[in-house]
Amino acid sequence: MVKRQAYQPILITDASRSQDDQLNSRQRRYVLMMGIRVLCIVVGAILVGANAPLLWLWLPLCGLGMVLIPWLAVLLANDRPPKEEHRLANRFHPRRRDETPPMSLTAEERPHKVIDAEP
Repeated sequence: MVKRQAYQPILITDASRSQDDQLNSRQRRYVLMMGIRVLCIVVGAILVGANAPLLWLWLPLCGLGMVLIPWLAVLLANDRPPKEEHRLANRFHPRRRDETPPMSLTAEERPHKVIDAEP
């Protein structure tokens, strides 16, 4: 007897965001982070000019922000979501000859869920 894989329907809510949406999101995040860096530079200059109290504490914090934020901004701007598992599944786990592909099952053989609107 051949063991068949369970049929998993593809839901639209599981769809990933488009490449353009992902790129726009990363670009907005990068611009926001670089804006925060500029704000650190301006605040540091204002604190030095005003000879603010606790200058020994605020200047290193602003300097740390000016150094770390660009590095993080570039890392996050280049970060993409991981590839979906099913794209590479057959490459690393090839299907055996005796397995039936899930889409070859008839509609009656496929397991299905019943969605009821009433509680």
